[in-house]
Amino acid sequence: MDIQLKRGLIEVCVLAAMLREPTYGYKLIKDVSPYMEISESTLYPILKRLEGASCLSVSSAEHNGRLRKYYSITDEGRARISEFLTDWQGIMKIYSYIEKEAYNG
Repeated sequence: MDIQLKRGLIEVCVLAAMLREPTYGYKLIKDVSPYMEISESTLYPILKRLEGASCLSVSSAEHNGRLRKYYSITDEGRARISEFLTDWQGIMKIYSYIEKEAYNG
């Protein structure tokens, strides 16, 4: 898969994993992994980028005596998901055309 496409998909998956509630790094990896391969070395730069783009906010809370960072989606993050879903409809039209031509052409 193209690296830029994969990066964009992972970013939207990470944002989607925050839709129901704030979450933390390990849980994000666990939630996204059934759909896309993701590691800590991939996740944390993405979280920094999304924070820089105001798509998520970060807070800290104590958990079992340790400070844990929690990530929450922002309105900008929700807008990014909506934009992705709109764009994806156009991508699926192109995919359908390519698939039709490849198998019927």
